[in-house]
Amino acid sequence: MGARQHLAVLAGKGLVEEGEQQKLGRGRPVRLWRLTATAQQRFPDSHSQVSVELIAAVRDTFGETGLDKLIDRRTQHTLAHYRTELEKLSQLGARVKRLSELRSREGYMAECEKVGKGEWLLVENHCPICAAASACQGFCRSELEVFQQLFSGMASVERTSHILQGARRCAYKITEQ
Repeated sequence: MGARQHLAVLAGKGLVEEGEQQKLGRGRPVRLWRLTATAQQRFPDSHSQVSVELIAAVRDTFGETGLDKLIDRRTQHTLAHYRTELEKLSQLGARVKRLSELRSREGYMAECEKVGKGEWLLVENHCPICAAASACQGFCRSELEVFQQLFSGMASVERTSHILQGARRCAYKITEQ
């Protein structure tokens, strides 16, 4: 009850808003809350403006093809790093869990949960590169490609929620093949 009172105060200040409700069995439904744009501004993000400016400069100087080459280079580097971190894990669940830990360290506030037989949900509750991704959708495309390649031959990966499309989080369904 105390947490609900705190959330009500924050909602009154326009810092949080009530989102979806989920029924998880007995008891009250779980109410999910999300930060508003006003609250997001309270978190320091000094890199976003410079990132957006750099994206525009690269696009102006090298064109869309040049920007795509840079994103592809970043994609390959990220994929290599994740593969190194996951190579010793043979179980899908262990790999998804480790990936969520890596993503959390990068600022995505990631978590994973098993949602069915051979099916996992990887959730990113924050996007530390949201400003850059808004300026260039290539980052979101790259992220999905990395996950798909990372689990290739083991599982399929599908984005089910996307912050840039108005969702409160990015989520990926990872289904064992």
